[in-house]
Amino acid sequence: MAADFPLARWVGALKRGWMLYHLGDPRFRFMWDAPPQDEWVALDCETTGLNTKTDDIIAIGAVRIRGNRVMTSERLELLVRPDKQRITADSARVHRLRQQDVAQGVSADEAMMQLMHFIGSRPLVGYYLEFDVAMINRVLFPILGMGLPQEKIEVSGLYYDYKYRQLPSSARDNPAIDLRFDTLMRDLGLPLWPAHDALNDAVMAALAFLKLRELLR
Repeated sequence: MAADFPLARWVGALKRGWMLYHLGDPRFRFMWDAPPQDEWVALDCETTGLNTKTDDIIAIGAVRIRGNRVMTSERLELLVRPDKQRITADSARVHRLRQQDVAQGVSADEAMMQLMHFIGSRPLVGYYLEFDVAMINRVLFPILGMGLPQEKIEVSGLYYDYKYRQLPSSARDNPAIDLRFDTLMRDLGLPLWPAHDALNDAVMAALAFLKLRELLR
C-alpha cells in the first residue's frame, strides 16, 4: 500500500477530506480540486492600513500565470468598499486611493466570491504574501470557516534562495540580502512600475516569480 499511496499523499487526502467536511459554504469546494498544471495566480491587496485585525481591504489585483507567461488578459481588478475603517491621509499617500474612490466598490464578501472563482485551486504567488492572505482570510473565515487552502509561494523567499546560492561560503553564516521589492526587480532586470497599485504589484510579482523559477532550476 505504501508504494502505491505514499504517506504524504495519504495525509494530504485526510486533510482535504477534513477541510471539505468542515467547509462552511459548499459553493467553494472547487478550491480543493487538483490545480491546473503549470498555472498560478499572482495576488496583491491594498488596505486602509497594516493591522490585519482591524484594517480593511480596499483594492485587489490578481493575474493568472500559465507556463512561462503572465496572462495579463486574464486578470481581476477590484475596488472594495471598506466595512469599518476609513482611508487615512497617510495610507492614501501610499496607494493613492481616497474614500470617494472606493465608496462605490464591491462589498468585501462580493470581492471574495469573485476572487475565489478567479483563483480556483491554483497556487498563489506574491511579494510578502502573508499579509495579503491574512487580510483575505479575515473576510473569508466567516464564510468558509477556514482560510485559503491553496499553496502559497513567496517571491521574496525565492529571491533569498537565489541570492544565497551566489554567496561565498564565508558569507553564508550571516547573509545580508536586500529583499526590498525595488532592489529585487532591478537586480532581476525586470520593469519596475508604480508600486502600491494592486494590479501592477500582482503583475510585477508574477514576472519576478517566473524569472526566479527559471534561475533556480
